[in-house]
Amino acid sequence: MTDTLWAPWRLEYIKSVTGQPTDCFLCDLAQHPEKDAANFVVRRSPFGMLLMNRYPYVNGHLLAAPYRHTPDLPELSAEERADVLELAVVGQQLLTQAMNPQGFNIGINIGRCAGAGVPGHIHTHVVPRWNG
Repeated sequence: MTDTLWAPWRLEYIKSVTGQPTDCFLCDLAQHPEKDAANFVVRRSPFGMLLMNRYPYVNGHLLAAPYRHTPDLPELSAEERADVLELAVVGQQLLTQAMNPQGFNIGINIGRCAGAGVPGHIHTHVVPRWNG
């Protein structure tokens, strides 16, 4: 295991983070289904969407996000939580079929101190993993 995560393709994202409030890109995507292909939205469901991460840690990194802008799990309804989890399951299935990873990290970062890059809009990461 390395001490440093090397992901130079994320530099554009890192430089864009100012700490200032900005528009929520997940809300923008939720409101524009006609732009799904251009925005890498893979699937939509009644309460959320599955999309490719523009600044992935590894190839195949997906996000499952509710349409509703909220920072925390308890603020989502049980239906919304179940729907977003099902999108994560679909993401895992799609990645298994397309990339044959040896494992997955699937998780949610709540709050900036926990690593949330979009702390105001909860989302689930689906990250394929390989040995080595």
